Amino acid sequence: MDDLLQLVFGTFASRSHLVVRLGLGVIFFAHGAQKVFGWFGGKGLAQTIAGFRQMNIPPAATVLAACIECFGGLALLLGFLARPASLGLIVVMLVAISKVHARHGFFLNWSMEPGRGHGWEFNLALIAMALSILIGGAGMWSIDRLLVPWGE
Repeated sequence: MDDLLQLVFGTFASRSHLVVRLGLGVIFFAHGAQKVFGWFGGKGLAQTIAGFRQMNIPPAATVLAACIECFGGLALLLGFLARPASLGLIVVMLVAISKVHARHGFFLNWSMEPGRGHGWEFNLALIAMALSILIGGAGMWSIDRLLVPWGE
């Protein structure tokens, strides 16, 4: 049981993981809240489902991805279940790359060239950040660290 607790909640008292976790949490919570609730200029869940349907993504998968972004981002902000949340966010980003971004190449479309979407470089940065949390845990000032204060 101790190994399972360490696997899920274990974290080092790391300031760098705190910084990465908070940055990642803000990004994913904001984007997820746009999709789920229509906050921050988003369109909400019904329109998100309609938009993802155009990419042949089923409604159930859309809801799952939007909830993982929103509530996974919130989990990271709180530092609660940060490792499982990071794993879910990595999977969402890998699917986003394969379904949307890979065909547009690596780079973001900074020039906003019509008919060309963004590449996958931002997704890669988010995956790297989430992988850092998956490997090392939530860091200092996290609920995970309060629950299982190991990994010094």
